[in-house]
Amino acid sequence: MQFQGKKLRNEMKYYLHAFDYLALRQKVSTALMMDRNSLSSDGYGIRSLYFDGIHNHSLYDKNDGIFNREKYRIRIYNGSDASINLERKSKYGDYVCKESAPLNREEYDAILSGNYDVLSKKQHPLIKDFYGALKYRGFKPAVIVDYIREAYVYGPGNVRITFDKRLSAAVNTIDLFDKKLVLEDVLLPQQTIMEIKFDNYLPSNIRNIIQPEKFVRSAISKYVMCREVNIKHFKQ
Repeated sequence: MQFQGKKLRNEMKYYLHAFDYLALRQKVSTALMMDRNSLSSDGYGIRSLYFDGIHNHSLYDKNDGIFNREKYRIRIYNGSDASINLERKSKYGDYVCKESAPLNREEYDAILSGNYDVLSKKQHPLIKDFYGALKYRGFKPAVIVDYIREAYVYGPGNVRITFDKRLSAAVNTIDLFDKKLVLEDVLLPQQTIMEIKFDNYLPSNIRNIIQPEKFVRSAISKYVMCREVNIKHFKQ
């Protein structure tokens, strides 16, 4: 699906109890390929630094159910600076669009120190938009979100099923590479978040495996949950 020149995907989210997660994991792993970035059967680590404006619109737009929402984040994998990506996730009702552009460690360090002009000559449209958000819209680092993702993919329908575990928020830093980073758990120990993403259709064989109608679909935002933990600590 296309909207305003962007490719949109369907996205459905669910909280799973440990028993449901283990049962689904067994079924999904037999029918779908594990994401190539996985380090083990447990998956791989994702750590993201989210940005928000001076009025915290990324936080409040989600809670207020605004139809058209966007969030900027810088994401790394497994704690490494080998791959640093700027991402913008836009939400249009039940549909999502994710755009991405690479950053290097020097650019990341400059952004964190407030030297946004390091991006001023970049020509990538997403980076240009992000530079404008930082320079003229008052966007600043808001919170670090950290979790383990177990991801599976299926070609027809461009299906991606993920189980996100051990969700936590940083409570003492906004630096993704801070060796003294302290994390506080956000999910209950028995909880896992399942996300189902696909393009125009969810193939019937995958639907029969997952049986999403058995679970309660939820409007889950890892960013909002981690910001709430962060606010509790810093009263901001």
